[in-house]
Amino acid sequence: MAKKDHVSETPATQLLKTNKVVFTEHPYEYLQHGGAQHSAEVLGFDPFTVVKTLVMQDQDAKPLLVLMHGNRKVSTKNLARQIGAKSVEPCKPEEASRHSGYLVGGTSPFGTRKAMPVYIEESILALPKIAINGGRRGYLVGIAPQVCVDLLGAKSVNCALAD
Repeated sequence: MAKKDHVSETPATQLLKTNKVVFTEHPYEYLQHGGAQHSAEVLGFDPFTVVKTLVMQDQDAKPLLVLMHGNRKVSTKNLARQIGAKSVEPCKPEEASRHSGYLVGGTSPFGTRKAMPVYIEESILALPKIAINGGRRGYLVGIAPQVCVDLLGAKSVNCALAD
């Protein structure tokens, strides 16, 4: 059988493998409410290159995903304006899990339960490589940011606020 040198498959890694995406695996000790800053610190990554997956919703409670730098916040006003919504707000944790199929803290934009529009902060696309959740708490995958556009149809937005 396979050696224990990688984390067991998730819907996210399954999707990446099916689409022949090259990725690196980065397991780490998960910390409740540690967020992207914690994972960046533990793994020795720049928090700007660690991308968090945020499940949000518009005024009609339609879910959407926002991919944001680990050390930035989302300006929901700017985001709403750019995507043509009246308003955007974060989903409650239980709603986020229901939409994505992942536990909060382990949300990946890949292999979600529901198909949702994906928006990516434009400056992420300029990075050579990003670390993004692999579908489990305490598990990031390293990929080229362009994969988010190619696989998810992510649309670029400018809605980052300094953390």
